[in-house]
Amino acid sequence: MRDKVVVVTGGFGVLGHAVAEAALAAGAFVAILDREQADKISARDRLLVPGSVDLTDFAAVKQAFETVAARFGHIDGLANIAGGFRWQTLGDGDLAGWTEMFHINLLTAATATKVALPYLRATQGAIVNVGAAPAKKAGAGMGAYAASKAGVLRLTESLAEEEKNAGVRVNAVLPTIIDTPRNRADMPKANYSRWVKPEEFAKAILFLLSSDATAITGAELLISGRT
Repeated sequence: MRDKVVVVTGGFGVLGHAVAEAALAAGAFVAILDREQADKISARDRLLVPGSVDLTDFAAVKQAFETVAARFGHIDGLANIAGGFRWQTLGDGDLAGWTEMFHINLLTAATATKVALPYLRATQGAIVNVGAAPAKKAGAGMGAYAASKAGVLRLTESLAEEEKNAGVRVNAVLPTIIDTPRNRADMPKANYSRWVKPEEFAKAILFLLSSDATAITGAELLISGRT
């Protein structure tokens, strides 16, 4: 990953932060695109945070990518990590939750990807999308979340076919449970040692972005730890 330029959406979240830190440690240049502004990651020469970015706003994302390209010269990889979770049953929940999950999990990935494609075609770069294990089999209360993440998987499959002749690789990672403060708070009696650490998850994402994975596109990698 040395001297590769990687854009991380949702870089101030727990997983996004881990990916950004791992990429920087591997010698990459990193740009964080996130609506939230935070001080979770220290400033350094190889890091760019081009202000608060609404990842569903095409014009705002386009401007952010132009800023990244102007700063680092090119873009080699995109990690679509921005997303969120909402538990609700269809019968007792509200339909606004479906719109929210679509925007947070799928539209953010589609928007960032559409903007990134011209840059990634120029470098024959790579995209990694974060799906979810429930996208394959949803449990109770996960309808909206699982549907949006299933959309991420279908986006991954379709885009891998669309871009393979341009040399752009597109893969997805599917977590079960990531060891985050929020998940610990929601499941206080769980055995956290069986969950995937964000740093471990980040290694899989960086591998798929790296030149070591040039033969892999259209893959859906389940990352389950021991859950």
